[in-house]
Amino acid sequence: MLAAVRSGGQTGVDQAALRAAAEAGLAAGGWCPPGRTCDDGVIPAWFPLRETPQERSPEAPEVPRSQRTEWNVRDSDAVLILRPAALEKDAGSEWAARCAARYRRPLLVCDPADPGAAARIRQWLHAHAVKVLNVAGPGERKAPGIGARVEALLRVVFGSL
Repeated sequence: MLAAVRSGGQTGVDQAALRAAAEAGLAAGGWCPPGRTCDDGVIPAWFPLRETPQERSPEAPEVPRSQRTEWNVRDSDAVLILRPAALEKDAGSEWAARCAARYRRPLLVCDPADPGAAARIRQWLHAHAVKVLNVAGPGERKAPGIGARVEALLRVVFGSL
């Protein structure tokens, strides 16, 4: 049964996942970049995140903030990437998917606007007996409004577990 959600603290999907997890009574946390940086400045202090020693993973020096992504995948049982289907691929989500393969974590990619997303996510969580879930996806800069859509979706998912 799901007990914790890990995410990197970026605006959009990451912060929405952490808010929804905390609201549902799940442990919320994860790794964030040094200095707690995100697209709109600094990740708010109330998000319980630990800073990685480096911004970029040696395995993905071309991807900004890649070390936090890798460590959040490494420390989770499964990876859920929430991104609009029409959005061009973004380096962070692609890196999360590569890390899921590297660490042999189950991966589900969903569009939060898909009417069947909540049921699909719940079934997948149960099928893989996920206890610690990494949630990843684009920030508000790449997908304006994604945070509100993801938070609403995850409230439904987490509230029904």
